[in-house]
Amino acid sequence: MDKISNFVELKKSNKIWAIGSVHSNLKSFTSIKKFILNNFEKSDKLIFLGNIIGLGNDSKETLNSVIDLRFKLMSKFTLKPDSIVFLRGAQEEMFSKLLQLHLAPNPSEIVEWMFDHGVNETVKSYGYSEQEVRNIATSGTIKISKWTSNLIKVLQKNLGHTEYFLNLKHAAYSCTKKILFVNRGVDITRPLSAQSDCFWWGFQNFSSMQQPYKTFLRIVRGYESEHLNHSKISKNNVVCTLFKQPLSNKSVLCGIFGENGEIFDLFENN
Repeated sequence: MDKISNFVELKKSNKIWAIGSVHSNLKSFTSIKKFILNNFEKSDKLIFLGNIIGLGNDSKETLNSVIDLRFKLMSKFTLKPDSIVFLRGAQEEMFSKLLQLHLAPNPSEIVEWMFDHGVNETVKSYGYSEQEVRNIATSGTIKISKWTSNLIKVLQKNLGHTEYFLNLKHAAYSCTKKILFVNRGVDITRPLSAQSDCFWWGFQNFSSMQQPYKTFLRIVRGYESEHLNHSKISKNNVVCTLFKQPLSNKSVLCGIFGENGEIFDLFENN
């Protein structure tokens, strides 16, 4: 995978599989994983649209399962590394910032905000209590730095976890530039190369856009904060959302697309 660019161009794709936010729902993902293993083909591509971790109780275990899926597909079909793409979601962004907590000007406030948005569950899955992290955040730069170093070591003990966080991409698109994959949104007033962090934090009124963005006839995303009717997923002319509120339903949505923006199938875990 190209570590320099924040974007991946998907070349010569038969089908492009995209998985919406998993949010550590291991049981739901296991159902999707089984289906993919049984139906994936050599010229297919697979994209995780961010937010694999967070909110649920099994962040570490879910990431283990995702890495296992990648290994099995790459081994079975001798895939190139960029055939399986991981996008950065808000959960991955926040956890990555947590690894740099010693650089934050207000670490205690940042920890509380992140915990309010589900990062506490990811931290717990790696063996730390919420109160322990809160205490560390008020203990000064040196102790915080020691704690982040220890957390990095914990990641390194879990095969593939460090590499996962180091290789997250902002977006992916087909070689035809007709279909774009993001976590949450795109600033439609800017080109891809000039985007800010709206990829994972969203862009105002993005859900209702009806005109193509640049050359992209379809934009597929993996998260939506509002409670949309599931039937709208396929009715919108441009935006296809592979996520279904409320979070409590623990659904994981998946889609299969063509490189020119076609929707071949939309489904969720059984």
